[in-house]
Parts: sequence; C-alpha cells; structure tokens
Amino acid sequence: MDEILEILEKDARATPEDIAKMLKKKAQSVKEAIRKFEKEGVILKYKAVINRELVRENDTHVRALIEVNVMPQKDVGFDKVAERIYSFPEVSSCYLISGTYDLLLIVEGKDLHTVSRFVAEKLSPLENVRGTTTHFLLKKYKEDNVILKHREENKRIAISY
Repeated sequence: MDEILEILEKDARATPEDIAKMLKKKAQSVKEAIRKFEKEGVILKYKAVINRELVRENDTHVRALIEVNVMPQKDVGFDKVAERIYSFPEVSSCYLISGTYDLLLIVEGKDLHTVSRFVAEKLSPLENVRGTTTHFLLKKYKEDNVILKHREENKRIAISY
C-alpha cells in the first residue's frame, strides 16, 4: 500500500505537511496525491474512533454482529442479496465471509429491541435469507487498532474471612 495511505489510515488528522516531512517529500505532491486518492474513491472517508463508554450521556447505543446464511442469486451470486441487506440504515457494515455463514453484518440500534426487531421484521423475512445468528457486543476492548480505556469501576474493599 502507498506510504501516504498507510499514514492516513493510522492518523487521519495528519496534515499533508506532516506527511511530507515523514516521507521527505514536498507538501504539494502529498496534497496532490491525497486529492487523487479521494477523487478515485481510494480514500472514502476520514474517521474518528469514539470510545462511547467514556461519553457521559444516557446513550444506550447497541451494536450486534449478525451472521447471515443466504441463497445466492443466479448470475449475480451474493452481490444483489448483499446490496439489498446493506441498504438498510441499521446495517453499518456488511462483509462476504467464508465458513458456515455467507455474510457478516454489523448492525446498530438504540437498544436490544431495536436490533431484534430489525432481524425479525426486516432481515429474516427477505426472500434469499435462510438463517441468522445474532451476537450482541457487550464490551469493546480494541477497535481499529486502538485499545480503548474503560471507566474506573467502583473499587470495593475486599473482605476476607
């Protein structure tokens, strides 16, 4: 992979000037390369990794991994089925995988019931969906190569007898 892309993947806030210094290149050539990557669709989005556990809100955001077994369609394989599924706003990521299941979805909702309703009312009834398995994420330790710190729990004094 291109060195500029590697740097931006690790730190999207790196400026073209910072990248130019790291790579001993001219800032203008780095800016042009970044513009080209954006125009060609190589760079799709710049992202911040948020540790939701440390955000002090009553946000009951729930995330689930859903394995989906589908029947591929003639002449288009899994692509059309995947396109139909990833079009739902609840689906934040969709991957074709090997193994027992065909697709792996990351689904987000405000609570467990929202995700459950999505599976029961939207996903499972689709014509080419043969089965699903849902795994609710309970705690994140690492995301996008970033180790997430957790809130300090109430520290109780250990009682021994």
